[in-house]
Amino acid sequence: MFIQTETTPNPATLKFLPGQTVLPTGTADFPTADSAASSPLAQRIFAVDGVSGVFLGSDFVTVTKPDSIEWDHIKPAILGAIMEHFQSGQPVIQGGTEQAGHAEHDGPDGEIVSQIKDLLDTRVRPAVAQDGGDITFHGFDKGIVYLHMQGACAGCPSSTLTLKMGIENLLRHYIPEVVEVRPVAA
Repeated sequence: MFIQTETTPNPATLKFLPGQTVLPTGTADFPTADSAASSPLAQRIFAVDGVSGVFLGSDFVTVTKPDSIEWDHIKPAILGAIMEHFQSGQPVIQGGTEQAGHAEHDGPDGEIVSQIKDLLDTRVRPAVAQDGGDITFHGFDKGIVYLHMQGACAGCPSSTLTLKMGIENLLRHYIPEVVEVRPVAA
């Protein structure tokens, strides 16, 4: 098994590509070791000293570390943990996949929210996945779209620029009712 790595726009996050399916559908975000109870893969990666977050996508694993630790010191152990997991035959997530998706939205803005989700799914999320992250709809209120950033996007220095210059401009162009885009914490 050969695992490739790619840098992401977030220097604290590295994308690992095991060359096979990680999650058949959706994504799973584990911002802490305690949140990884359902994922043998994430648990194995968190066992590496210095790992502070794990995000699973369709064909990649994104790992986050604190600024105080160098990638050269923990990357070999992370590669080993990922390889050991896939060779073990254990599931990536026990009890099915944890699909991160858009929040439900009840209210009079149903058509607008549907358009927002469609644009996110077709234009934004595929591009963000290339950088090792995900962005999901969290809410819409008085013209403001609230989005949840995960994986490499969470804490990325360029995430504000991505939200304001990229996603906000895209949504405002297609949906005049959108006036602003804001991030929300998990």
